[in-house]
Amino acid sequence: MKIAFIGQKGLPASYGGVERHVEELATRLVKAGQEVIVYSRKWYTKVQDDNYQGVKIKHLPSIHTKHLDTITHVFISTIHAIFSGAQVIHYHGIGPALLSWLPRILAPKTLVIVTFHSIDRYDQKWGWIAKIILRLAEKSACKFPHQTIVISRGLQKYCLNEFNCETIYIPNGITLPEKQNDNSEFVKFGLKPQEYLIMVSRLIPTKGAHILIEAFNELKRKNYNNEKIQKLKLAIVGGSVYTNDYVKKLHLLASHNNDIIFTDFQTDSTLHALHSNALALVHPSFNEGLPLTVLEGMSYALPTLVSDIAEHYELITNKNFIFKENNISDLEEKLLSFLNTTPEEKQQAGIANRNFVTKNYLWDNIVPQVLEVYLKSTTHTNNINNPIKVNIGS
Repeated sequence: MKIAFIGQKGLPASYGGVERHVEELATRLVKAGQEVIVYSRKWYTKVQDDNYQGVKIKHLPSIHTKHLDTITHVFISTIHAIFSGAQVIHYHGIGPALLSWLPRILAPKTLVIVTFHSIDRYDQKWGWIAKIILRLAEKSACKFPHQTIVISRGLQKYCLNEFNCETIYIPNGITLPEKQNDNSEFVKFGLKPQEYLIMVSRLIPTKGAHILIEAFNELKRKNYNNEKIQKLKLAIVGGSVYTNDYVKKLHLLASHNNDIIFTDFQTDSTLHALHSNALALVHPSFNEGLPLTVLEGMSYALPTLVSDIAEHYELITNKNFIFKENNISDLEEKLLSFLNTTPEEKQQAGIANRNFVTKNYLWDNIVPQVLEVYLKSTTHTNNINNPIKVNIGS
């Protein structure tokens, strides 16, 4: 089966939950005997290889601006995929889904799938016109494809309530990290094992890095006599995504605290080392689909503190590790409470996290569900209002 992935920025994934999702899915589908082509934006990767672990990479141009990058690349990629003879065109993300009607008209025998990753219009980086378009894209994601996949139960309820759309729940996944003896790479950031908190995210307002920085500053200020807290550092792993002004604001908030380290985006062995040696992961996001960065932190057996949005409750249920969304004082209190737990309690929390994701979120168990959607949907009709129902997931 020839499968085209459209909507991601590219491969190999250097940052972004959608990109990592696509990388894991595409490489495993190739191992399962499928032919997969991933459409990549020319600016995303430094080296433009045409093959990545058996996945064919097609680099196509886009108008590289905040508002036109995605839609122009998706349009060009869709036309290319149609004429390349793809049997499945799988769109990832809400913005790309806006054009999912194209193959329904131009290639009626092609199976069209959309994965709904998150409600993008909640991102504060978008203006009101963009939010209207993204709302329209949500409806497109639910009405045009033969099947709509959602990565969280919250999104499944949203699609049903807002658009009367029955979707297929197939969550994000993780690969359990392998042990790595050389963890020295995190030292270059001035960090010591078990003496820093970590946040891994694109630096956009809805991820809440500013809330974490202010809470961390308050924690330091109020506990100036606590040696353990005064030695603690905060590593913020991520960078700008058309959000340079916001990143400048973050640096300004942290300018009087030398214990806040901005590492920019990191991948591979450096990111592995940062995860492996952290004391805990903190994710103060206001809006998520199913946060891959939280799943990955849990896979490293890290205690994980999260904001009280619905998608986080699918992963973390211990109230001691959940703080109020967009609330600096509550986050500071939860950080202090966590730091006052014993080493044994911290270890137990981390092990529980790892066991939970191992049981429920391994990619090797998730990818066959996606393949089953493709295979069971090959008898689709060309009626966008009557998509085939496939019972996958629970």
